[in-house]
Amino acid sequence: MARTEHYHDPNAPRANSIVVAVSVFARDDRGRVLLIHRTDNGLWSLPGGGQEIGETVTQTVIRETREETGIDVEVVGLVGVYSDPGHVIEYSNGEVRQQFSLCFRAEPRGGRLATSDESSDVRWLSRDELPELPIHPSTLLRIQHGYEDRREPYIG
Repeated sequence: MARTEHYHDPNAPRANSIVVAVSVFARDDRGRVLLIHRTDNGLWSLPGGGQEIGETVTQTVIRETREETGIDVEVVGLVGVYSDPGHVIEYSNGEVRQQFSLCFRAEPRGGRLATSDESSDVRWLSRDELPELPIHPSTLLRIQHGYEDRREPYIG
């Protein structure tokens, strides 16, 4: 299913849903961040996705990271809460979702990089490689906050 992200766009469609979602800021022992190249919009992004009924958000982090990247992670903290109503995601099925994402800090515990239906490429990338990649501003904000190692999570 195709998706278009609208970010503070006055012509964006109105949201008609909100879903609890997670994103995952995971770094390897060299300080590189784990990113996927999304198949639905062509952008590089943190792994993540929607919480399913019957699972905790921690279980969502572990499942989504494994599904999209092949990497097993352990949740070690919260980067932030991202709920900007000016950021909506329009899906080809007519859903227009207001962003609501909990970004968790995680550490790799095993697995091997692998793509999925949602990721055409998966890489550990250094900070200086990021400016060359197409990354949505909201994802860049989460990455920036993740690298800041804040004492308190971002809430916005």
